[in-house]
Amino acid sequence: MTSERLQEIAGRYAKLRLAVVGDFCLDRYLEIDPARAEISIETGLPVYNVARVRSQPGAAGTILNNLVALGVGDIFPVGFCGEDGEGYELLRALGSLPGVNPAHFFQTPARRTFTYCKPLVMEPGQPPRELNRLDSKNWTPTPPEVSERIANSLEMLRGTVDAVILMDQVDIEETGVVTKSVLARAGSLERKAAAIPVLADSRRGLRGFPSVIFKMNAAELSSLTGMPADSSVDEIRRSTVQLAEQNRRAVFVTMAERGLVGALPDGRSEHVPSLALRGTIDVVGAGDSVTANLATALAAGADLREALTIAALASSIVIHQLGTSGSASIGRMGELLGSAAQLKF
Repeated sequence: MTSERLQEIAGRYAKLRLAVVGDFCLDRYLEIDPARAEISIETGLPVYNVARVRSQPGAAGTILNNLVALGVGDIFPVGFCGEDGEGYELLRALGSLPGVNPAHFFQTPARRTFTYCKPLVMEPGQPPRELNRLDSKNWTPTPPEVSERIANSLEMLRGTVDAVILMDQVDIEETGVVTKSVLARAGSLERKAAAIPVLADSRRGLRGFPSVIFKMNAAELSSLTGMPADSSVDEIRRSTVQLAEQNRRAVFVTMAERGLVGALPDGRSEHVPSLALRGTIDVVGAGDSVTANLATALAAGADLREALTIAALASSIVIHQLGTSGSASIGRMGELLGSAAQLKF
């Protein structure tokens, strides 16, 4: 890929409309100043003094952050939060992002706000050091009326956007946004609606998902297909092709330091290598950057290899952003593409 072709594809992003249907959480970062450490008089335990609090959308919100960084024109988050303080913070964070239309994101007393609270020790001259995370999750099934509202928003948007991303982030099935009833509606729409990229990703794997574009890592591909966990790149590529032919939709697989592979239902496939590391890395958010960039590039008319290349550039930038779930701009990708010309992108 040339820089000129990257700019040509990215030049269409401002006119795109994308929907992100999934589990939006609040990423709350507590930046701890170790120079202000104390011992509690009451308990005798160490006290971590928080010097700064940062809040931003996480999980499906990390995908949304990447779409914002890419300059996508209209972005529709579809999901829910609770009627709690974390929900207020999440709504405020979503509302501050350019191009984001929260008309299909709602508060409900039936759910609490999914929250990742991340204490970070900020030592001068050192990368942030994360302590034990404090999570707030929903442990009961999502009420049917909440799922129905999500499904209705998906159906309403499906005919008006250029791509849809389905992001299932919860650990326990049926406790989040992407429930079986939402997936059933997505499958029904896929069978009768005009073809646009509908890309799905799930931390529990994509078994049971309708025939949409699958994005997963190599371990998830192994679990889904029975492919040996220690498979070579060529073996992963063949398995990806078989799954794409079976699903009649494209399949994308991330392989960490071995890069990315993608396959189309007609048997065509591509492998794009990872870029060399340029220092300390933090892989949090890398997969979400791949998801966001694949969906956007495909919606803008990129071919298979171009979409993989753009996703590889973005993830390489994100893993070098420490202490946050990062994102990558087209400008930064263009710079990296120029310096990575030896990889024959």
